[in-house]
Amino acid sequence: MMQEDKKMKVKKGWLAVQVGLEEEEEGGSASQKFVIPISYLYHPLFKNLLDQAYDVYGYHTNGPLKLPCSVDDFLHLRWRIEKESGPNQHNHNHHQHRLPHALIFHSC
Repeated sequence: MMQEDKKMKVKKGWLAVQVGLEEEEEGGSASQKFVIPISYLYHPLFKNLLDQAYDVYGYHTNGPLKLPCSVDDFLHLRWRIEKESGPNQHNHNHHQHRLPHALIFHSC
């Protein structure tokens, strides 16, 4: 087990997070680790998820930051953040269309 933790080295400027819902973990593989850029912490959609994490887990947890949402919801959130802030923005008119500051996680 300790060797697995050592394999997941996190580069400077990145953060390890544990994603998954408690009720799903009984199935076995519902919880997954992801490494995300620290810049996500400043994104309004991600801040909402951090608030939910505080409500569920509090500030002090062992290991990576736990996020209380399904892996599918997290992947959707990551896609939305990347779509908004990624380098592939060709359409500058679309840039004015901001994402809503609240993202509802159906599985939370």
